[in-house]
Amino acid sequence: MKFPVSQRVRRMRASHAGRIVLVAVPAALTASLLMGGVAEGAVPVSFAVSGSQFQIGASKLNGTGFSQYAGVAKDTEGKEHAVAIANIKSATLSDLCQAVVTETPLGKVGVLIKAGGGNSPASASDLQIGMTGLKGDAAFGNIRIGVDASTVNTAAKGSVGDFAQDSGSITITNLQQTAWSTQASVFTLTGMSMQLTDGSKGCF
Repeated sequence: MKFPVSQRVRRMRASHAGRIVLVAVPAALTASLLMGGVAEGAVPVSFAVSGSQFQIGASKLNGTGFSQYAGVAKDTEGKEHAVAIANIKSATLSDLCQAVVTETPLGKVGVLIKAGGGNSPASASDLQIGMTGLKGDAAFGNIRIGVDASTVNTAAKGSVGDFAQDSGSITITNLQQTAWSTQASVFTLTGMSMQLTDGSKGCF
């Protein structure tokens, strides 16, 4: 299925060296188009996920080589969860936070991880996130919206015919993300700290 590109979007792509603010694309429309490919043939996350989603937060994410398309995260019981798969070839994350809460026989137990503070951000190569929610102020360099998911500019690609978007660069400030999975070829957590909580502490 092909989606027409309005004259307004064409003008925005051409201005400011191809940079576009995320809010220029209606969030509900983008989400529905990306998740429209979660039917038969959607690309799966490459490992079985746990039964808990987790939070990822950062004051700023800078990345190069970005793509996003629909996918499926399957847990060990075989249940499938619709996700938007985001790929970033190289990324730095300032004030990184990750939080997860799990139900145990002792009640709720949380794990809170922080890294990348000060002038030493965390970094990741070949980062892939299977997410269900994203908030923040985003800007893309050389963005393409409506590209076929099998032809995106990253090594990881989606299914033929599925809707996708990609860009040469991405910057997100005040990142708030909810996800089922994160994987990377290398993930460096500078100044990492980890603590157990009662589940009341999160990243946002």
